[in-house]
Amino acid sequence: MKKSLLALAALGAFAGAAHAQSSVTLYGIIDAGFAYTNNTGGQHNYFTSSGNLQGSRWGLKGTEDLGGGLKAIFVLENGFNIFNGRLAQGGAEFGRQAYVGLSTSQFGTVTLGRQYDSVVDYTGAFEVGSQWGTFYSAHPGDLDNLNNSNRVNNAIKYTSTNYAGFTFGGLYSLGGNAGQFNRNQIWSVGMGYSQGPLQLGAGYLNVKDPNYSFFGNTPSSSATASNMGGSRVISGYASAKTQQVISVGGTYTFGAATFGATYTNTQFKDPGSEAGTGLTPAGGYTNGTGKFHNAEINFKYQPTPALLVGAAYDYTKGYGLGNAKYHQGTIGADYFLSKRTDVYVDGVYQHASGTDSTNRSAVANINGLSASSTSNQVAAIVGIRHKF
Repeated sequence: MKKSLLALAALGAFAGAAHAQSSVTLYGIIDAGFAYTNNTGGQHNYFTSSGNLQGSRWGLKGTEDLGGGLKAIFVLENGFNIFNGRLAQGGAEFGRQAYVGLSTSQFGTVTLGRQYDSVVDYTGAFEVGSQWGTFYSAHPGDLDNLNNSNRVNNAIKYTSTNYAGFTFGGLYSLGGNAGQFNRNQIWSVGMGYSQGPLQLGAGYLNVKDPNYSFFGNTPSSSATASNMGGSRVISGYASAKTQQVISVGGTYTFGAATFGATYTNTQFKDPGSEAGTGLTPAGGYTNGTGKFHNAEINFKYQPTPALLVGAAYDYTKGYGLGNAKYHQGTIGADYFLSKRTDVYVDGVYQHASGTDSTNRSAVANINGLSASSTSNQVAAIVGIRHKF
């Protein structure tokens, strides 16, 4: 009898383990191109470019069924440069995403780790730079983060389930500074709607000490200098105390044609208040708010399932401190050789005027490139992408 009871107990334990099903998936994208620009610092340049339509990456994602509709989930996602093998995202091993959490179909998902903000989640996909246009066609300097240049560390995130087409969510990032609760704090909220041919989204992002918490949250970041790169569109505001982004966007599909639009308002508040950065140039801005309106319209058409062609126009207007204006146009085509492999070609033109964030005459500065020596700049790229 005793042996029988032990056998039944072992069988029950095995059945419980079998019920808790789990899966782990390896996935990735390899995106490589050859590019040209007519002017970076006064010189034209031919160069290789990695992660153009989508950042080159590999990742692991997994789920475990815990029973009762509850699942444990995780994602670990690494970014890299295909041409030299170096880690992207400032040398972070899993710099694109790294999180773990719980999910239910009834109440939604809670995750903890390095994650995307709500502006990216709910409006980023409507920008042409996140579709067929490559990151060179993103808004100048990716000033509103719609192209997902920056992730959020130490984040607690909630994503709702789908309620008749509506979804919503929010994120909060702890600054981690003892005695300074608000320092490096980040929070965002957003919502989306998808029904038939119509998709809409809206997001809000608030970042304290953005030079360190948002632009400078990787292993190679500086604790005392600028982490906002060389883009003159926004680099002069690296000493700002707060960055705020309000975003809306949407698309509507008519058969093979899709029309899209985005609007964002980005503000860098109180430049000069971030001690120790030494980021304000001689004669530069030391108080007030650097503000930007950005509006984009885009169009794509698929005459066949294998071919996509598109065009977009983006307008950026600075106000408050700088008053720079940036006009940007993009055209491109994407041809799918299979479900997992495509080839693409894109061209971007930008014209700048006014006074930029560094309090100097604005020059063209396409996202991802060094500034032009003039008010105009052109970039062109041809590439291949493979997904696995």
